[in-house]
Amino acid sequence: MKLIDGQKNKSYKLESIELDTPVKRRLEILGMTVGTRIDILEKKGRRAIIIKCRSSRFAIGGNFAAGMEVTPWTDR
Repeated sequence: MKLIDGQKNKSYKLESIELDTPVKRRLEILGMTVGTRIDILEKKGRRAIIIKCRSSRFAIGGNFAAGMEVTPWTDR
């Protein structure tokens, strides 16, 4: 599923980033790498989403969130 389709107050595992290379690299520099836990803190419809990743909060646009493939987070 895409990150934009996730629910508020839920956690997800980042499986892949399907965005342009410069954007993908920038997100990886910020710590959003495959396998990372992403918590959805707030959603503004399909326009914007506020997430927590590695103890940092980010506001990302809906287009970026639609390019991020995730699965529900499970505590092992």
